[in-house]
Amino acid sequence: MKHIIVGTAGHIDHGKTALVKALTGIDADRLEEEKRRGITIDLGFAHLQLTPALRLGFVDVPGHERFVKNMLAGVGGIDLVLFVIAADESIKPQTREHFDICRLLGIPRGIIALTKADLVDADLVGLVKLEVEELVAGSFLEGAPMVPVSSITGAGLDDLRKELARSAAAVPEKNASGHFRMPIDRVFSVKGFGTVVTGTMISGSVEKEREVEVYPAGRHLRVRGVEVHGSKAERAVAGQRTALNLADIEAADLKRGDVLSEPGLFAAVQHLDCRLDLLDSAKPLKHRAPVHFHSGTAEIEAEVRLFGGAAAMKPGATAYVRVVLREPALLLPGDRFIIRMFSPVVTIGGGVVLDIGERRYRKADDVAGRLANLAVGPLVREAEFGMGMAELVARTGRLPRQIAAEAAQGAIVAIAQPQPWYLDRAWFQASREGLVRAVREFHRANPLLPGIARQDLRSRELPGAPLFVLDALLAEAKDLVAEGETVRSRGHTLVLQQDEEQARAAMEHTFEQAGLATPALAEVLAKSGVEPRRARSLLEILLRDKRLVRINEELVFHHSALAQLRTLLAARRGTRFQVGAFKEWTGISRKYAIPLLEFLDREHITRREGDARLIL
Repeated sequence: MKHIIVGTAGHIDHGKTALVKALTGIDADRLEEEKRRGITIDLGFAHLQLTPALRLGFVDVPGHERFVKNMLAGVGGIDLVLFVIAADESIKPQTREHFDICRLLGIPRGIIALTKADLVDADLVGLVKLEVEELVAGSFLEGAPMVPVSSITGAGLDDLRKELARSAAAVPEKNASGHFRMPIDRVFSVKGFGTVVTGTMISGSVEKEREVEVYPAGRHLRVRGVEVHGSKAERAVAGQRTALNLADIEAADLKRGDVLSEPGLFAAVQHLDCRLDLLDSAKPLKHRAPVHFHSGTAEIEAEVRLFGGAAAMKPGATAYVRVVLREPALLLPGDRFIIRMFSPVVTIGGGVVLDIGERRYRKADDVAGRLANLAVGPLVREAEFGMGMAELVARTGRLPRQIAAEAAQGAIVAIAQPQPWYLDRAWFQASREGLVRAVREFHRANPLLPGIARQDLRSRELPGAPLFVLDALLAEAKDLVAEGETVRSRGHTLVLQQDEEQARAAMEHTFEQAGLATPALAEVLAKSGVEPRRARSLLEILLRDKRLVRINEELVFHHSALAQLRTLLAARRGTRFQVGAFKEWTGISRKYAIPLLEFLDREHITRREGDARLIL
């Protein structure tokens, strides 16, 4: 079944609520004050099963100028506007303001209902039609069906239902496969059930027992029950008027303007880069002007910041701006919004959110060019070391498969991690070539070393980069070989000069002859016959080839001495001993005994038990 949300719009007392009741049989005025005063103060809701395959949900909004903020809370999620103009009064101030709001919110289509047609003659109805056609010329309502109706006599209602069915058929269904988002427009408690919230689901779906998160508070809640258009349901999908019974929270802890969505997926934001359209009727909008910001069901105080050093934005202009919210809210690229002046509180403009990344711009940046073409590729290129799927979902609001498809069409490299990670291809190639050059330069400067330590290479060339980015670059660098924690050029081989060969052999012989009474490291290096830098490199070669073994910063032993020690201890397996006995067995002083025993403990050859040790 197709679900379409129809929102009313129009001046106060032009018959919006009466028309909804005449169409659906449901009185959308739910508050006692509304019934007493005869005006809609807050949002009202009704539904109509227009055909077996089509259900309309009506959001009835107030027309009084004092309650336009309530109107804005209801009109944000609608698919089709039922624009109501009384035939006996024609166009009034809130007619124009509601019309501007609908245009600014990008509502794609609508129907014009000329109510109270029973109170005027045909000539006056014709005159009103001409006035309305002039108002909507060039807008989304140009050429829209215009139906004279009477909620009292029922005249024209059948024609209006036919037009509703025809227009609804052209409305694409909301994306039920998208991420679940539902702005809250009502919060109340029901005895025996607890907290209930209602809203128009703008994307995704929700079912019983699902965990959701309320933004911006960040609390995780459980959906205890679901209702769609007043009837219990197992699941609600995008485009439906939905009520959710929530566990683990009191009604006082929620409010209109909060948004329910998927837990841990998004983040509430305060900085929005937007495209803003200023109405012709507005005054010039100054840089840092305070405004009331409306999006979804939220109303938040905000400040509009103009880019490029502009002092003011002219009426009727379109510009890229940054909106800074006083309070955080869940907003995503593509969300529409309205801004109203602080005083007097009138609608002055609206637009669409383009980016929520809080990017810092420099004077030379082409802000308009960036925001006009923002997509997955540019976002990835802006990040120093690419972006992961989770961050791209949070920045764009898109599904992972949509992001992957867009990335596949651009100059993007995908790395398979626990989640996909994307890098700009040009950056990837340049960084890979930079690593090759860095390793070659290291070999030239350190010919006696097998290669550069992986961590040192990362610190030099890609400081701050995730380790898996370095791994991906090395995997694609055919001229490099990663061996454990060392990276070398594929063609690099270690060739010692004659004096280096002699020095290496002499150093090893010294350690081998010393046995467990190993000589001081500095002394061996000093007597090697080559300068200190080369001597240290030769020592590293012996250590790497496992001819020598370092047990701490000061002591190095020949591998044969340690092998003999292992044999000595193996013959005493299961024996408990103390340091004195170990000194007697080996003939070494405490200077060597303690470090050797600590080494043996680390190697699990012995195990310390108080003042004694056990040979394992």
